[in-house]
Amino acid sequence: MTPEVAVDLFRQALWLTTTIVAVIVVPSLLVGLMVAVFQAATQINEQTLSFLPRLLFTFVTIIFLGPWLVRQLIEFTDQLYRSIPGLIG
Repeated sequence: MTPEVAVDLFRQALWLTTTIVAVIVVPSLLVGLMVAVFQAATQINEQTLSFLPRLLFTFVTIIFLGPWLVRQLIEFTDQLYRSIPGLIG
């Protein structure tokens, strides 16, 4: 295996990891921002008001996009396993 191939595999793995994390975290961050703006406008300082919507929205995101995320992981793993003979020899 050449260094270029190793770097390419590592790049693909990092990109997949970044995609998975972004799909889960970014919607939660947007909901948290909207709740924070609402709290600032109404001067409500309740901690559960900011935590619960983010938690629920994260669960909904995982429920709807979870199958796609798992499919991406399976495809990457399958591609990696299929490329092992070419990487060794």
